[in-house]
Amino acid sequence: MTTGLDVFSTLHDLVRRAVEGLPGARRGSLLIRTGRRLSCRAIVGLDGLLPGRVNMPSDGGVLSASAPFGPAAAPEAAHGPCLVPAAAWYQAHLPELAEAPGWPLDGVHVHVVPVPMFGAPGAYLALEQPDAAPLSGPWRALVESIAVSVGVVLERRGLFEEKAQSAQELRLLEEVLSSVAESVDLLELIETLADGIRSVQTGPRWSTIDLAILEDAGGEGRVADGWRGSDGARGQPMIRVYKAPRRPLTAYWNNLRDGALAAGRDLRVGVEFRSVMSAAAAAQEALLEEGIRRRVGGIAIAPIDPVALEPAIDRAMAAGIPVITIDTPAAPGSRSLLYVGTDNRAAGRIAGEAMLRLMPQGGEITVQAESFAVPNAQGRIEGFREAIAGSSVRVASLSENLFDVESAVALAVDAVRSNPGLSGALGVCSENGPSLGLASMRLGRSGDLKVVAFDLVTSTVAMLQDGVIHAAIVQREYDMGYRGVQALYEMATRGVPEALADLPASRCIDTGVDLVTLERTPFSSALSDHLASSSARRIASRRLGAGGHERALDFLVIGMAQRESLVDDERAPVADDSLVGRVMRSCSSLVIDTASSEHQRFRDVAEARRSGARTLVGVPLLSREAVLGVLVLASPQPDACSATDLALIERVAAVASVVIENARLLSRIKERTRALESLSSRQEALLETIAAMSSPVVPIARGVLVMPIVGALDTHRSGRFIEAMLKEISEHQARVVIIDVTGMAVVDASAANHLAQAARAAGLLGAEVVLVGIAPEAARLMVDQGLDLGAIVTRSTLELGFSYALGKTGGRVLHGRR
Repeated sequence: MTTGLDVFSTLHDLVRRAVEGLPGARRGSLLIRTGRRLSCRAIVGLDGLLPGRVNMPSDGGVLSASAPFGPAAAPEAAHGPCLVPAAAWYQAHLPELAEAPGWPLDGVHVHVVPVPMFGAPGAYLALEQPDAAPLSGPWRALVESIAVSVGVVLERRGLFEEKAQSAQELRLLEEVLSSVAESVDLLELIETLADGIRSVQTGPRWSTIDLAILEDAGGEGRVADGWRGSDGARGQPMIRVYKAPRRPLTAYWNNLRDGALAAGRDLRVGVEFRSVMSAAAAAQEALLEEGIRRRVGGIAIAPIDPVALEPAIDRAMAAGIPVITIDTPAAPGSRSLLYVGTDNRAAGRIAGEAMLRLMPQGGEITVQAESFAVPNAQGRIEGFREAIAGSSVRVASLSENLFDVESAVALAVDAVRSNPGLSGALGVCSENGPSLGLASMRLGRSGDLKVVAFDLVTSTVAMLQDGVIHAAIVQREYDMGYRGVQALYEMATRGVPEALADLPASRCIDTGVDLVTLERTPFSSALSDHLASSSARRIASRRLGAGGHERALDFLVIGMAQRESLVDDERAPVADDSLVGRVMRSCSSLVIDTASSEHQRFRDVAEARRSGARTLVGVPLLSREAVLGVLVLASPQPDACSATDLALIERVAAVASVVIENARLLSRIKERTRALESLSSRQEALLETIAAMSSPVVPIARGVLVMPIVGALDTHRSGRFIEAMLKEISEHQARVVIIDVTGMAVVDASAANHLAQAARAAGLLGAEVVLVGIAPEAARLMVDQGLDLGAIVTRSTLELGFSYALGKTGGRVLHGRR
């Protein structure tokens, strides 16, 4: 038996070895410490004593109050091996056996041996013996040796569980941080948070996870100021509550979408990902037709019904649009150019080989698929049968849930219940594995029923860590999306024949699979290693394109399933007598037992209790001195949130706070930028108007123009002034231009130079410039600074300048001042 693949079978074998190795021993059990209670994970020798099997795992009773590391019936076992009467032991830790008629027999004792784990008793090996004689010599050495072996197995598993949790946490924090943008879809954020927390924390079994976001958080919720509305007045704050789905099964298609979009960014092309519900082939056909009408550069589709979609694929190809399939192969004889995805037959063989390792003695198994009509399921089942052919493993039953999650669970429960001798189960599609695992848990077969699943959805990760699912065949869906867009890009830029020439003759790109188990084995990857390497594989699979083509390329990627519909966000006031209100006011986390009378006045606590929640947790989302909202989690289990669990949730909430705050900051910066751009545009228009008004051109007589200057004459304005002057001279055939500087702010060296340039420019068109209106102060300044206006004619007033101009043009003044 390979420890890393089936740890609980390994533990059962160790208990069996201990029972078989001791003279007179007939029964044995192993109880593992979980919090303040014990969990029975292995029992040997109870066949025939009870009408049915003992559920695994089963409650093993409480730890001793006097010796917190010891069982209640034998607290001294916290310090070393001890004997305890069987009646007391079974009554405290296996009450099902204690209530059996005539059992236990008088004088029977249980030898309890503590199993060391990380320096303290972490489990107890209980071996029944017919008398109270203590073990000695080789028998004691044998039992202690087996206890050490049990401890090694459990320590190894504990280390891999901790490593997997750390990898999951890092992956979760990375996903949350990657959502920083100008805006954040809070529905997607709570889905990411909930999926990640449920994957990392398998123990609490969170039934609901909500995100309560304070509206206008930038102006509300400050610790120092108390609750204030956006108008500055005190008032009751408002929140929006975003609810995560209870049973999300979307990671597969989200990963495929992410791969396709990443390829689009790297290749600098447009990629649109669209999806439909799993059973709606007609909806996929409508998306294909839409792509044809838009004349996209290429289409990648995961066909729900390959045969039904073939006519639409034909129409796309006839329109010159290359079509490939991803995830699911096309129908035989299809005109689609390529399949990018898993070799399902090979993946099925890997699943069969894993099942053979899990069931070396053989046995019957049940197989569940979403639909036997889907080529993926067909290929996997065929490959699985090939792998187990000639062995003692036999497929006893098959079922298909037809894409209905509730039906999948019901079918799995029925298959396991109707066949008590069932030894294993194969989940062919992503939702089938968790459904079979859930059935094994409900019927007390957790760990005992060997389950092999496909894909790593959230619940599969949790069940791998709990030992409910033993192995998962994990597809590389991110690679499917990425390489699918790459293939379309090659076809669009190089031509279809040239692109296909570099591909396998089979026209199939196998993206491969990984066999994932909680622990590392010679033939499987550890869950933690797989999670860590998946990000590296995404980066390594990228290949940048040249970009810069004559026309923009747009590709359409059509998936097979939408994410589960989320509950619409709800708007509500923050009540003082609520968990959310208390957490927001205190800016600190709160863990509540809903059965406790201490918080009965809280409205949301009472509502949660009515919904079946026993543990309620509120964690604030803090930004500097402001509170942005509260992350609220509920579990039906008492004491569901340990200090370690709470610390993780607080870390996740801190990262989510950064994301939300940064998104709001970026949004405010963008709004401010737009406002500044609008203000700049208005200011520029105003300056244009002022410039036009401050330097008007007025023809006052034949051949005479007047151009007053108001304000400063800088380099930019000088160019516009000279340009306007030359244009008017040409249009009006002017011979004299009177420049009135009465309204100029300062006539300095720069201004004098600009005026001289204007005079020279006018002279080139045969016009003379007359400068009028120089103030006494400006004249003195020009003399002091040695400014020279050259040959420009100057007059003190506009009237004198006008008289000079008339003299130059042959005109005269008919009416003058008396």
